[in-house]
Amino acid sequence: MNQLLFDGRSLVGIVSSIIRQDDLRVNYNRLDWERMYRIADYHKVANIVYLGILGYRESVPEKWQQRFFDKYQESLMFGENYKESIKEVLMWLDMRNISCTILTSEVVREFYRIPEAADTSPLRIYLDEGSYSLARGYLIDLGYETDEMHQGPGERFTKVSGVSVDLYHVLPFRTAKYVKGMHRLIENACGRESYKRIRALSVEDEFIYRMASAAYRYVTDELTMREVIEIQIFHRTLRDRIRMDAVHRRLKDFEVDVLADKILRISYMWFGDRKDTWYEGLPEDMSAYDILEERLLTRGIINHETDDQALKLWKMVHKELEKEKKEEEKRQRKEKAKERWESVKRKFGWVFPDYHYMASIYPLLEKVPVLLPVFWLLRGIRLLGRALRR
Repeated sequence: MNQLLFDGRSLVGIVSSIIRQDDLRVNYNRLDWERMYRIADYHKVANIVYLGILGYRESVPEKWQQRFFDKYQESLMFGENYKESIKEVLMWLDMRNISCTILTSEVVREFYRIPEAADTSPLRIYLDEGSYSLARGYLIDLGYETDEMHQGPGERFTKVSGVSVDLYHVLPFRTAKYVKGMHRLIENACGRESYKRIRALSVEDEFIYRMASAAYRYVTDELTMREVIEIQIFHRTLRDRIRMDAVHRRLKDFEVDVLADKILRISYMWFGDRKDTWYEGLPEDMSAYDILEERLLTRGIINHETDDQALKLWKMVHKELEKEKKEEEKRQRKEKAKERWESVKRKFGWVFPDYHYMASIYPLLEKVPVLLPVFWLLRGIRLLGRALRR
């Protein structure tokens, strides 16, 4: 078995045992803990893994126990501060009349059975570009620092207390269909209680956002285990308020309804309560889920994709990436051409200085300007003679 896949499945085993609160089924002695820490940190579940290794410390080197513990402490610190910190951020934005839409709310933290197992980045906010600049400045004034730059759309801000806020001024999706569908969700957002300028997606629309985003990030090999966990927890807790037939219709507009349903099903396979009857029994054909699991856990290193929707979406994303690449290459060519032209202009200006400079050296030019070419020649001969004497 591919080592990366083995490590990924081991990580799922540790995390799922904590999420479900059942017995562990992992051979801790076989794990490379340096590699496990890197994978867990990438998937944003290192704080959960710490809870999983508490009874198996003799199998985990002290250095890596400490690394996992540090992530656990960050989560604890976050839990103590996040409500007031998020309220502070939203109040500042509202008081300064900055309109924004909350894409994923902090409410999901309340759904974890073990609060410290939750993520430390629960809030994602979308603003227009002008408001983004203002909001960014206010967050810095509140003591936040840039922790991670997103590719173009925005950035993550983190406070010493451990609270993080993601700001976007461009939705992090490349295809026109996705951008259009996401803007429809934003247009349907309603005012958040107690605020005038802060809007939030409804429970159903936030679930659609999470599902569509997960499908997109799956095909770009960016989907994390944390996102899969939160899809399952969000759905498990609020599914009585979610009309799944409406969700499937909306996801069909994104052309990912089948793919998103697979991700939701595998989230229940990994992290769902064994007594939960939402998905009764296993699918007859598990090969599609094996492919999904392999690609997700290895970040696309093992990729035997067969899902038509995943293949089609990746083709569209790849087309946009190629378009962006060509535009970037074109921009770079223009920059280089401009630099070459500026270099030629500088050299030309050195060989043929302007009239005012030449007149300062040869006063006769002020009386007879038409002699400028003659004095260019004289200057050139003088400089050449000086160079030869050296």
